[in-house]
Amino acid sequence: MKRHLLLIGLPGSGKTSVGRQIARTVGYPFVDIDAVVEVRAGKTIARIFDEEGEPRFRTLELEETDRALNNEPAIIATGGGWAAQPGALERARAHAVIVYLETPPPPAAARAAASDTRPLLQGRHPEGRMEELLTLRAPFYEQADLTVSTQDRTAAAVAAAVVELARSRVGW
Repeated sequence: MKRHLLLIGLPGSGKTSVGRQIARTVGYPFVDIDAVVEVRAGKTIARIFDEEGEPRFRTLELEETDRALNNEPAIIATGGGWAAQPGALERARAHAVIVYLETPPPPAAARAAASDTRPLLQGRHPEGRMEELLTLRAPFYEQADLTVSTQDRTAAAVAAAVVELARSRVGW
């Protein structure tokens, strides 16, 4: 049975880069939930946060992830906080192999801060804030079916490791 592969992890963990690489490798479509939310809302995530608040963004994020999970199998990159939303992991588990891209806060913060599009990191010390986010979200990330470290690896190397692990451990 074909299933989705759903990537979770901190902002800056490489979900989008790794997801695109996996999609090219296995021939599945790639869905970046943050990008889909921006298109459907007609505004950036930062603007959604500013104008409508984080709860509204989280609702949109869950709706778009549910929509993606009900379509053809794809490689899905979620937002960094998606996994911590009530019921998100449970709803996804029936449709997807969930993979946690484990990334230490310093490199995640450096990559996320460089993009300047993460509302929860703006105006704060990125590395300290990333530590806080990991503390809050780790219990959810650790519920993934598989965990792959991104430490000192390229996106291509992480993607290859994800595909190998998904195929060998869960028959994806």
